Amino acid sequence: MAKTLRRSAAFTALAQALAAGSRGGPSIGTRLAALPRMIRATARGEYDGGLRLALMTAATAYIVSPIDLLPEIPLAIFGLADDAVMVTWLAGSVLAETERFLEWEARRSQVIPGSVVP
Repeated sequence: MAKTLRRSAAFTALAQALAAGSRGGPSIGTRLAALPRMIRATARGEYDGGLRLALMTAATAYIVSPIDLLPEIPLAIFGLADDAVMVTWLAGSVLAETERFLEWEARRSQVIPGSVVP
């Protein structure tokens, strides 16, 4: 049940992100260009995406790794299905997180740095 909920959340995030781009939201190119800035801001502690970036990095490592939980050769379609689910989740996560980051960047640019004087 939990796996089904996570998969549906990933598919939903992917569909929402793609729909937002087609309705005038950030384009895929803008989102991909935001990735290095998002990683830098997270590394500096300015942006709170550390756990999400770690999960996306782990998913990427799983996808490119030759070691799988469900190997392709003996399990055929089932071995490919886990990779397809991971790719779908990763794509949805990257799209959703970059949109969240771009919104954070826009809000941040409207704030004037300083301190409150009593």
